[in-house]
Amino acid sequence: MIFRTISDLQAQVVAWKAEGATIGLTPTMGALHDGHLSLVKRAREQCDRVIVSIFVNPTQFNNAADLETYPRSEDRDVALLDGVDAVFVPFVAEMYPAGFVSNVHVGDLSERLEGAHRPGHFDGMATVVMKLFNISKADVAFFGEKDWQQLQIVRRMVKDFNHSIRIEGCVTLREADGLAMSSRNRRLGENARRRAPALYSAMQKVADVVRSGAERDVALDVGMQILRDAGFESIDYLDVCEATTLTPREKPGASLRVLAAAWLDGVRLIDNLAV
Repeated sequence: MIFRTISDLQAQVVAWKAEGATIGLTPTMGALHDGHLSLVKRAREQCDRVIVSIFVNPTQFNNAADLETYPRSEDRDVALLDGVDAVFVPFVAEMYPAGFVSNVHVGDLSERLEGAHRPGHFDGMATVVMKLFNISKADVAFFGEKDWQQLQIVRRMVKDFNHSIRIEGCVTLREADGLAMSSRNRRLGENARRRAPALYSAMQKVADVVRSGAERDVALDVGMQILRDAGFESIDYLDVCEATTLTPREKPGASLRVLAAAWLDGVRLIDNLAV
């Protein structure tokens, strides 16, 4: 079933809750790929009812051109979600009616890495995710690990606001050549698509060098050179951080994560992996 309004979806949720059903939520911005569908599959395995939201959230775009060109394919997406209990596809005015002024800010976590390069992005993301949690009354929400910083921010937000929802992180799905699945990959030209897996290769090399005991800066220099050699036009960041707080770390440990964002063919790619 497709729902366009908050009131209609909430009425359905009330009926499901009355039956004692557990509800899973998978928030998306559409342009679905196998990575998204793996989250839906996990939700269906764990919950009685599954809601998938499709909403290109304007408040998390700090670049108007990026919002304008973000891929949209609602009919195709809905077809891929055949069998899902509810697909929530609200209009912008439904989520942000006239007079809406509130937002959620999750401290330092939202200001480094992605946050430093996309001011306000995580405030918009956290705000719409909090709204989706409240609208859906979901018991579990499913997020991909590809957006690692986003996942940590959502977990922190849920803990800080004493929300009862459980956050399930799901492993990043990759193409055969290692490129993380992403809606933005559709915008890569043929030549750029061949070079894009270098982002994953660079992160793997950084992780290997860190595990060998080398200094963080040495490992990052190796990774940066791989990206430059592959023709990435600009590298927003490549870093080794503590996995939960995302603070930079110098020494290897069980909770380290390599995170990267770089531009190729005018497309901004992000990725991460555990050390």
